[in-house]
Amino acid sequence: MLKTCCEPKVTMETEEAPAQPNDDRAETCTVSVKGLTENWQKWSSDHSEYQKHNPFSNGKVIPPQIQRGQEGYGRPLEGSKTEQRGKDAHSHISREVTELCQVIKEIGESGDDGRTTVRFGALFERYVTISNKLVGVLLRARKQGLVHFEGEMLWQGRDDGVLITLLQ
Repeated sequence: MLKTCCEPKVTMETEEAPAQPNDDRAETCTVSVKGLTENWQKWSSDHSEYQKHNPFSNGKVIPPQIQRGQEGYGRPLEGSKTEQRGKDAHSHISREVTELCQVIKEIGESGDDGRTTVRFGALFERYVTISNKLVGVLLRARKQGLVHFEGEMLWQGRDDGVLITLLQ
């Protein structure tokens, strides 16, 4: 059971009759019924307003839906935790793509055109100690125009001889 530093002393307070002043004892705190009522009403109205925008509530008010093509469609609300998680994930993936390009520069061979190339098998053997997401990071780097390789997907063993070219 929790013990607090003070035992609440509930007093009746109305606008006409304010509560009696405290008697300087450290054990008591004055909590007015009016204050409790106001706090409850504030919480209740805040919760009712929240439920109006909650798509899973049984409330009658449904917030206006953003349609495809409108600004903000498919995006989280600004300032939300979801938006922040998305930004964090984007920066994490960007770091992994940068690290992949650095590894390709280190272990690759420079071609006649000055671009660095490496075989998928060699890259896989080196990169497996760094991350287990090599193929996903390669696909992201290709989407960003940083690397090029033939085929849609690379498979360990089957595609070990596929050349991966660093474009930038």
